Amino acid sequence: IYYYMGYWTPGALGITAGVPSGVVFNLGLPTVLGAAAVMAYATGRLLVPKAAWIPLLIFPLVNPAFLWEALSGTPMQMLLWNSTRVIDGTINEYTMFSFLWGDLHPHVLGIFGQFLLIFLLCYALKRWEGLGRNARIGLVACTAVSLGSIPPINSWDVLLYAPLVVVAGLLIWRRHGDPLFLIAVPPLSIALYAPYYLQFAGAGVEGAGLVTAPTDPIQFLLVHGFFLAVLYAASARDVLSRPWLLAAPAIFGLAGYLAAGIAALPLAAILVRRRFSPSDLLCAAGLVIVIICEFFYLKDNMGGAYYRLNSVFKCYSVAWILLGTGVLLMLGEWIVGIGLVDRVAGKRKQALAAVAALALLIAPLAIDLDFGYASRSLDGLAWLHTQHPGDADAIAWLQAQEGSLILVEAVGGDYTYAGRVSAFTGIPTVLGQPFHEQMWRSDWDVISKRKADVQAIYESPAECLVLMDRYGADLLYVGDLEEETYQINLPADGLMSVYNAAGVTVYERT
Repeated sequence: IYYYMGYWTPGALGITAGVPSGVVFNLGLPTVLGAAAVMAYATGRLLVPKAAWIPLLIFPLVNPAFLWEALSGTPMQMLLWNSTRVIDGTINEYTMFSFLWGDLHPHVLGIFGQFLLIFLLCYALKRWEGLGRNARIGLVACTAVSLGSIPPINSWDVLLYAPLVVVAGLLIWRRHGDPLFLIAVPPLSIALYAPYYLQFAGAGVEGAGLVTAPTDPIQFLLVHGFFLAVLYAASARDVLSRPWLLAAPAIFGLAGYLAAGIAALPLAAILVRRRFSPSDLLCAAGLVIVIICEFFYLKDNMGGAYYRLNSVFKCYSVAWILLGTGVLLMLGEWIVGIGLVDRVAGKRKQALAAVAALALLIAPLAIDLDFGYASRSLDGLAWLHTQHPGDADAIAWLQAQEGSLILVEAVGGDYTYAGRVSAFTGIPTVLGQPFHEQMWRSDWDVISKRKADVQAIYESPAECLVLMDRYGADLLYVGDLEEETYQINLPADGLMSVYNAAGVTVYERT
């Protein structure tokens, strides 16, 4: 289970501010985006102060597949989606898509934490020598808080960022003779979140497996091509002075791993440099991630052609941020070095800033980004009043009820309307999305039993109350979906109707 703290964070903010959950859901994405943008700008300010804005370009940046789809005439409503389903059997999201798609998923909620940790690592690498002892301790503490927050928000990310923290600590130790960062950050990051880990019962991952079919190199370039083009240009001098670097891609290519070979050349060029800059470290980390994905994946319940879907999905999301930030910082250093930034100063700079701000205000109104759903309300429940008014009214009634309740509602497939009452009220139910539960908890027998028990609650009067007691359920919800899913047959005694309107009845256990 890798998502608790991610959902708790906007939920706690909503409760504290008194904002309804349907609105909190839609405010969560721009909140994460805004916080991440602040940290991206801070990283730019730290490393390329004359072009501090340049890391912000990662947020509107699309991948080459987007341009290919656009030039191919793909409709706007499918353009973003198609550009994230590039490599066969996988998902290849990039940051702009993640925020526009509207899925408040752990891998999106964790984006702010990633940018915060990237800034802290860059700050440590850049400023460690000039920091006093107390400042170093403070930086270690902040980094530990940041790293430690990653597993409870999106556990996938820590598999990639923990090694990066160790590498940064080794570089600091090597350069400055101080092992404090290396020896203090990892254990402190665990200790700070010890209450979470002590109650944690992880499941869902069954070990690592070997990739059986390497990524098509064209598809690989349609995802990472922009970053690789910059890295190849930046590595040209290294390759010309050290032709033996070509052995790295050659070895992978001869073994049949062409995509890994494409990424291996700039990685080799970075690794042989005498001194790592923070941008070098970020780019190297991103390249290592995409190369590892060519050989290994984490086993879960995704099978067949989608056996490495989650591994590529989660790892590429991190690689995009690392590569994007690193490459943009390199570009920032280049445009500052050639004097381009100095030539755009004064009123020109102010005019460009005004145009950028105006574009951000106009874009949401001028471009159809609704993906065919035609709704621009901040209220995540607004569509329910139109599509399912009976459920909407019943859910509003349930939201006003007090106490620690548990309800029974219809069980359906994942990515369907099933589970809507629990989702919109926050009242626990017996079973939500079966496939996702199996992915997270790896116990299909328990999930199947719960599904069968819910059916028995609705269809077997003799078992209904016994099973409700077993799950501690106080309420039984009967709406259109339940009528369509089950042959409703409830006991004559033991249930009392406490709500009945617009085709929905809510029963309470007496």
